[in-house]
Amino acid sequence: MRQLFHTPEGVRDVYGTECAKKLYLQRKMEKIFHAYGYQSIETPTFEFFDVFGKQVGTTPSRELYKFFDRDGNTLVLRPDFTPSIARAASMYYHQEDMPIRLCYSGNTFVNRSSYQGRLKESTQMGVELLGDASVDGDGEIIAMTVELLKAAGLKEFQISIGQVDFFKALVDDSGMSEETIQELRQLISNKNYFGVEELLENQRLSKEQVEALTALPQLFGGPEVLKKAESLTGNPKALAAIRRLRELYQVAACYGCEEYISFDLGMLSKYQYYTGIIFQGFTYGTGEPLVTGGRYNKLLEHFGRPAPAIGFCLVMEQVLNALNRQNIQVPVMEGKRLVLYNERNREAAIQIAGMQRTHGMQIQCMRMEEGLKAEDYIVYGKSHQFTDIVSPVGEDQIQVINLFTDEVQMTNQKSFQ
Repeated sequence: MRQLFHTPEGVRDVYGTECAKKLYLQRKMEKIFHAYGYQSIETPTFEFFDVFGKQVGTTPSRELYKFFDRDGNTLVLRPDFTPSIARAASMYYHQEDMPIRLCYSGNTFVNRSSYQGRLKESTQMGVELLGDASVDGDGEIIAMTVELLKAAGLKEFQISIGQVDFFKALVDDSGMSEETIQELRQLISNKNYFGVEELLENQRLSKEQVEALTALPQLFGGPEVLKKAESLTGNPKALAAIRRLRELYQVAACYGCEEYISFDLGMLSKYQYYTGIIFQGFTYGTGEPLVTGGRYNKLLEHFGRPAPAIGFCLVMEQVLNALNRQNIQVPVMEGKRLVLYNERNREAAIQIAGMQRTHGMQIQCMRMEEGLKAEDYIVYGKSHQFTDIVSPVGEDQIQVINLFTDEVQMTNQKSFQ
């Protein structure tokens, strides 16, 4: 009995129509990156462990795929693109004084627990804007995120924006231990209002601090949330963080994307390198965010090139899941044609295929097999998402079967080209 091989847990094959949709969307999104002036960059699939170490504040060590090279160095499969881009930019752009715009596409690897039910390998696309500390840079990143999700075909989605500096300002003067702050961060992220309330009961905090921190799990919604946040504290750094969000909303309005924006001051990323705004893109039909991003003004300092930065990554698997569950079609069938021929009209078929390919069409040539009928090829064409079947049938005559309508037309080779 022949042994059947399958993929390890947490990874999967992508093939057929799904693969075609994924590649189509990736090409479309890459064009948007370039339209905004971002240049493509590729970084290695694996890096030295220190690029993603605890000091960087990225993925926990237990979730990294670690292995050794011949010299005994610890290497890891990248779990996240941002530290890799930061490392590369510090090496190759260290003399650049102006902002740097970079975009990327590739796979990431996180060794999650099996009970989480999420893939351990995913395809991510994203951008990093380095050397720009302005709120205009924040606005550009948010606008790009909105444009990407709209280009994918989504109509109902929300970009939820948080501000980690607001939380940090509230806890910096609290006197709480780092362990308590981490526990508090987790409770707030989980929107566990009662857990936050219980944790703070045993802390020596002012009434204002308790009220502000207890309110965080519920501080989400439209611009009115910012007014509520300002009323909770007189902390100058916390108020500056809210002012930044107000200004960001104004910039987003210049791009015409404010309708897609909401605020969530209880959003606190697991990545410790974020320093200002953070955001996630959600839509219905999927529980995981399609996009995550934020500002990380101190990360490049770890690699020897201090500079402000902001970026995001889009997870292709989540986008495809959302499109599928919302029954949104990806038009990958456009321009895909099957040229069918027999030995007698082989030359004409190959000439037709060659001419069509020069016009940017996707052409598959197939010689008819004995014992198969035209109906067999129609079934094949429809199942593989061809738009039509083209067959030379005589001197300068071409038969075209429209696979959407089953309509059959005759034309000549000259007019067909």
